[in-house]
Amino acid sequence: MKTGLDRLVADAALRAPLAGRRVALVAHPASLTQGLVHALDALAACTDVNLTAAFGPQHGLKGDKQDNMVESPDYRDPALGIPVFSLYGEVRRPTPAMIDAADVFLFDLQDLGCRIYTFVTTLLYLLEACHGTGKAVWVLDRPNPAGRPVEGTRLVPGWESFVGAGPMPMRHGLTLGEMGRWFIAHYNLDVDYRVIAMDGWQPDAAPGFGWPQDRIWINPSPNAASLAMARAYAGTVMLEGATLSEGRGTTRPLEVLFGAPDVDALAVRAEMARVAPHWLAGAAIRECWFEPTFHKHVGHLCHGLMLHPEGGFYDHAAFRPWRLQALAFKAIRNLYPDYPLWRDFPYEYVLDRLAIDVINGGPALREWVDDRGAQAADLDAVASPDEASWIEERQQFLLY
Repeated sequence: MKTGLDRLVADAALRAPLAGRRVALVAHPASLTQGLVHALDALAACTDVNLTAAFGPQHGLKGDKQDNMVESPDYRDPALGIPVFSLYGEVRRPTPAMIDAADVFLFDLQDLGCRIYTFVTTLLYLLEACHGTGKAVWVLDRPNPAGRPVEGTRLVPGWESFVGAGPMPMRHGLTLGEMGRWFIAHYNLDVDYRVIAMDGWQPDAAPGFGWPQDRIWINPSPNAASLAMARAYAGTVMLEGATLSEGRGTTRPLEVLFGAPDVDALAVRAEMARVAPHWLAGAAIRECWFEPTFHKHVGHLCHGLMLHPEGGFYDHAAFRPWRLQALAFKAIRNLYPDYPLWRDFPYEYVLDRLAIDVINGGPALREWVDDRGAQAADLDAVASPDEASWIEERQQFLLY
């Protein structure tokens, strides 16, 4: 399998339209060739590419910022002498001055296939900044490691944020190249847009189901440490809106359904099986104990459940992480009715709404969890129509 970057670097004919034009790169630590050369260095080595700027998304071009809402500064690349602009610093949207730095923007970010992962929004903001300017945006496409499955409610109009670029479900099943095509159509954007497509990507093929077995995993952000995390993320990311630990401050962040010092994890597991046993399919779930070295519950021993969507335990078609995480919340609410489950703090600079609602693009999931009479079928009744409509809508934008 060849990514868009691999193809562009290897094929002078693909690069020919860049001749005589100023080129900027949007990249992060996972923007690597198959030989593990960073995109910035690989493109700089192409004598027919005139690199004039680079951009880093959340966590920075080098991925050095550990947590959310930790900003990166602009700086000048010491080797190439070009400006490196932060799209998670003083601004989230490229300014006119930043857009003036290049004629063509090469966008090469490894995504996780989840609406809340902010690289999706960074792509939209770049497309909007280039709208009507004559500037070009090329997405150097990469695999969606979560594959094609779709899950979750669609973002409700009016709930847009940096973790909610538009009315897509939590788990959207598109590559960023395909997502850009949807953005162009949905928002009626006037952009010279091109996808340098992958060669040989098979999103439905076992055992990777989106992630080719000949590619090693490089963290696209500091806490995206494995393929298992990428598969689980559309569920476990919701813990960022809860008081429960998502495993930050351990070596396996965002691979646990929860951890807390005051919750009986095995009792929660049993209640999950009582409420919706069919939502437990597709991955192994085991009891675990951990003590975070930073972040929530730092220094306290937490009892939790570890998720393993990998190896012989993984069933790609059956695994539904969004419902699984919702089920964990529901079980905790049933067992501990007064538990302070929802974290009340600013999330991605949204100050007036609960973080769990910002994450889900609306209040529906939280309301289902907090409704003591709600059953599994009630959440399905909300989410299933959204999932079906998205699957139909996205069809015309698929490239693979």
